[in-house]
Amino acid sequence: MSFDLQELIHSRNGENVALQRENINPQFARVLRLIGFDKVYVRGVGQYLYDEQDCEYLDMLAGYAVHNVGRNHPTVIQALKDLMDSQPATLVQMDAPLLSGLLAERLKELTPEALDTVYFTNSGTEGVETAIKFARKSTRRPRVLFCDHSFHGLSNGSLSLNTDESYRDGFDPLIPGCDKVQLNDREALASELAKEDVAAFVLEPVQGKGVFIAEDEYLREARELCTRHGARLVFDEVQTGFGRTGKMFALEHPGVEPDILVVSKALSAGLVPVGAVLTSRSIYDGVFDSLDNCVVHSSTFGQGAYAMAAGIATLHVFEEEGLVENSRRMGELLLEGLRELAGRFELVKDVRGRGLMIGIELGEPASLKLKMGWKLASKLQKGLVAQAMVMSLLADHRILTQVAGHGMEVIKLIPSLVIDESDVKRFLTAFEDVLERSHRFPGPIWEFTTRLAKHALKR
Repeated sequence: MSFDLQELIHSRNGENVALQRENINPQFARVLRLIGFDKVYVRGVGQYLYDEQDCEYLDMLAGYAVHNVGRNHPTVIQALKDLMDSQPATLVQMDAPLLSGLLAERLKELTPEALDTVYFTNSGTEGVETAIKFARKSTRRPRVLFCDHSFHGLSNGSLSLNTDESYRDGFDPLIPGCDKVQLNDREALASELAKEDVAAFVLEPVQGKGVFIAEDEYLREARELCTRHGARLVFDEVQTGFGRTGKMFALEHPGVEPDILVVSKALSAGLVPVGAVLTSRSIYDGVFDSLDNCVVHSSTFGQGAYAMAAGIATLHVFEEEGLVENSRRMGELLLEGLRELAGRFELVKDVRGRGLMIGIELGEPASLKLKMGWKLASKLQKGLVAQAMVMSLLADHRILTQVAGHGMEVIKLIPSLVIDESDVKRFLTAFEDVLERSHRFPGPIWEFTTRLAKHALKR
């Protein structure tokens, strides 16, 4: 009997959540049901998703900033088809693959000149692990600094650089020598670096959890302090890289060159797992310091042909379609519209972001009835109001968004960089409607909040 993938998908479609519950992650399946995210998406094109009834959804989540060039971009799809047809000799391992050399060459053209050597990974967390190892080996120092609100991945080393206890709880002991400093606090950073035992300072130029922005001057001072005290400055641009902030890389905003740059997510258009760590030849040689150590750090799938081909094609799309500039323009339009809404609706405390990485922070309202609802929700579990708005955006307007982190009253927007002015208008119109209904108490948004609160009480 021949294998027919399309027939298999067609015959089992709709079982998505049940299969997740029975075979993979029952708790996640419960969450999807609870918040109304148990949709069955059958197709994705550009910035849109489509369900079984062919209803269109505007995707403002983009697979956690993976689909920067849009879902299933035809250029990248065709590159992968062409490669498959060529029957490539991939993962020989004891060889030097052409495609990885070509992708590394292209990445070097897009980044500061000092970052002249590339190591390929499969993910962002693997890239952070690599950065920790490279920094420690090349400096022979034990400590790693990171910032509050940071998220650098969930493997053991990268988890040691995360501050969210909901991720860390139960996994102790994590790796020793990892210490937190306050973002944008120059004095705290200087004090720690002055101890002369820090291998690396790892930070996100714009933090994914909460969309907190590292100030340009702080990043410049961090560069100067790391140089003075012999520590490696590591930029985690897993989420901010490849046009997300209105520049190809967020490091371009302050004009700072890190010692190590970690990228992933959008590099392969969301089609093949891939990541890369760029650093200097001197740091690289400090790790791979002999013939015996030529593979002292390695990854089986790190230079796979399909990931490399997807990366090369994706970078071509960025250049051909002007997506970085579109990210800047659409980001400015979104921020302008959201700030106008913030001036009219008391639940909106702050709007911040760069390019198409935007956080909408909610805050306690002044009016008595709304304040009662807010305090009740906050007492039960922080973040319920933002989650209720996210649920309403999906249920009532077919717009997919997310809360920016555990216990955060922040709605995060990280759409594909291909969105246009009509998409911006669609989101702003929908969010205005959600805000208007949120400012009626009791009302539908607070009914969502009550539903979530009851679940929190059951736990």
